[in-house]
Amino acid sequence: MTSAPATSAPTTRERPGARLWWTVVLVGLVGQLAWTVENMYLNVFVYETITPDPTVTATLVASSAVAATLATIVVGAWSDRTGRRRPFIAVGYLAWGASTAAFGLLAPAEGVVAAPYVLAAVVGIIALDCVMSIFGSGANDAAFNAWVTDATTPRTRGRVDGVVAVMPLLAMLLVFGALDGLTRAGEWRLFFAIVGGAVVVTGVVSWFLVRDVPQAARPASEPSMLARLVQGFRPSAIRANPALYLSLLTWLVVGTASQVFLPYVIIYLQYGLQIESYALVLGVSLLTASVISVLGGRLMDRIGKRRMLLPATALFALGLVLLFFARDMVSVIVAASLALGGMMTAIASLSATVRDETPEGRAGMVQGLRMVTVIMVPMVVGPFIGAAVITGAGRSYIDLGVERPVPGAEIFLAAAVVLVLVPAVAVLRARAEKRAR
Repeated sequence: MTSAPATSAPTTRERPGARLWWTVVLVGLVGQLAWTVENMYLNVFVYETITPDPTVTATLVASSAVAATLATIVVGAWSDRTGRRRPFIAVGYLAWGASTAAFGLLAPAEGVVAAPYVLAAVVGIIALDCVMSIFGSGANDAAFNAWVTDATTPRTRGRVDGVVAVMPLLAMLLVFGALDGLTRAGEWRLFFAIVGGAVVVTGVVSWFLVRDVPQAARPASEPSMLARLVQGFRPSAIRANPALYLSLLTWLVVGTASQVFLPYVIIYLQYGLQIESYALVLGVSLLTASVISVLGGRLMDRIGKRRMLLPATALFALGLVLLFFARDMVSVIVAASLALGGMMTAIASLSATVRDETPEGRAGMVQGLRMVTVIMVPMVVGPFIGAAVITGAGRSYIDLGVERPVPGAEIFLAAAVVLVLVPAVAVLRARAEKRAR
């Protein structure tokens, strides 16, 4: 996995133009709208209409993560081989939107699945979630993220990744502010249809908006598709690029910590703290965190991406500890703003660093590696840590005579404990980089 000879970079890579920013904002934001629905509201949908069992939620998250990872590895290698990202983005968004809208077809007519059909409903929702994740990850995680790497340089990635890192927060803010009322009213079919329709429209627009970036000269003997699929997982590739793989390992730790609490956070606010206006709490927190992330991205370009990692991680951990103690609306907003702002700034630092360390012509392949370390492992391990903490705490409430488990504040403390591993991995990475020099 050595770098191919670099060609002269297009001027737009040194000075991001309007087309690049429109593409980053539109395609990135709408993609995150769909991921917000899949990562957070789909869990609420299952909790309210199918089963409150946290293990089912964890299984749902883990299954989709595996499907998404496989799709990203294949599409990333495929787009590297063709040297084109636009068709994978446009066509992928069309299919992604259609499968997102299809979740509404599984909404029970009576508002809740009858007991004899719970197992069938669980299997159906997991299968559709995997299909949706395959299309979404191929289009967004593989093709779009590889395109961002193609279209930027180390000098511009701090600010671009600072904006990209904000997209999940802005997407949550839009969904909470504009569509949360539909979920409260049980209008799940309309909810999924609106988000799915927005993704389909973006797929059409992206065909005219995205421009593929000319790739570096390719060697005469191109590796086969199978060779590309396994190339990034070879020991020789790891030995040749130790800093890249240790950066991905650091990102794995941050991602796992976030997945300990994110799948359960809406359920915690609504049923644990019984905050009726939880959408307002999340909206203000996300807006504040977005400002922190954007400012962090601009500072990153000045002081360096790696220097931002540990302060951002410390801010993330501080916010999580404060969330453990927060019980009223104001304290939750302050703590959540710090936690989410630190989380997204740390992710922006790692994302920009990984882009810098991506070998020329291998951006799609690295997106596959990123999915394994940043999505699949965290989304398999994190939710089950959260589910174990929730089950161990034994918190519950009575709904129509039925005892239902509910997440407690312990999930935030568990996430903070996971972050203790970040400095240790960062030290290993610094040593590897020193040896390389």
